[in-house]
Amino acid sequence: MAVKQALLALLEARRGAYLSGEEAAGRLGVSRAAVWKAVRALRADGYAIDAATNRGYRLAPEADVLSAAGVQKYLGPACAALRLRVLEETPSTNALLREEAAAGAPEGTVLIAARQTAGRGRLGRSFYSPAGTGVYLSLLLRPAHLAPERAVRVTTMAAVAMCEAVEQVSGRAAAVKWVNDVFVGGKKVCGILTEGSFGMEDGRLEYLVLGVGMNAYEPAGGFPADIAGVAGAIYEAPQPDGKNRLAAAFLNRFMALWAAPEESAYAREYRRRSFVLGRRVTVLSREGTRSALALDVDEECRLVVRYDDGTLGRLSSGEISVRPEREEPV
Repeated sequence: MAVKQALLALLEARRGAYLSGEEAAGRLGVSRAAVWKAVRALRADGYAIDAATNRGYRLAPEADVLSAAGVQKYLGPACAALRLRVLEETPSTNALLREEAAAGAPEGTVLIAARQTAGRGRLGRSFYSPAGTGVYLSLLLRPAHLAPERAVRVTTMAAVAMCEAVEQVSGRAAAVKWVNDVFVGGKKVCGILTEGSFGMEDGRLEYLVLGVGMNAYEPAGGFPADIAGVAGAIYEAPQPDGKNRLAAAFLNRFMALWAAPEESAYAREYRRRSFVLGRRVTVLSREGTRSALALDVDEECRLVVRYDDGTLGRLSSGEISVRPEREEPV
């Protein structure tokens, strides 16, 4: 581990308390000059590190910068096997992790970025991923016995985990817009994209990459005009270590659900949190748009709707999108 990252891990472990340069040098097996150089490098990366004569260095208690050490200190036993890496910037965490998966990366590999330059959402849409305000996370899964048609359950499981994580770190109620969007206060604060790879010969699922884009804070100046009406943020004000706590809360809850043998509990929770049920929606497909009433989410995570002519439809997430006809605060 580079001196900079090793020092950051020490400072994160005792955030708010001072660590002398002498102690840091001794624990890292380097010179005090190397410690000072690492401090300067961390400050250049945006970390708020205080220095005091005869006391040493400390990571400011109010600092909120994503780091692997910062996330790891909040992870529970369910995440013990995760291999975590945090990047300042990448085009897309999903795209990068898919490349690593194809090269043999193990299940539990996690990439988190502070910024994406080419973030992607469902149905080919882009995902706004600015620096400093979001958490963009991808997790590699290699389920041994999951049928391809059941892979959508990973998205619904992630939506439940995200709702619970949001409520844990912010105290604000969260709900799901079928199938992959998490809303707080009537605004979208998180989008989920699950992508898979299938064998050419047997069609078996080789791996899944679960991508989760979280709006931790509203950007300075607000969201771009094209999404300002629907996009929101999880936190209403800056929070000490807010992004690290958010990433860890999601991973803790998702990995616990992933390891659980019983699916029914999270499925019931997904239905309970799905705010489109009982509301009229516009169904958008390649054939055009149709008005319908959202009735339920079935065992295959399809949205059950009744069209205006009385016929029932079971909608696959890969084929359509839905939009509530009248948006109301959640």
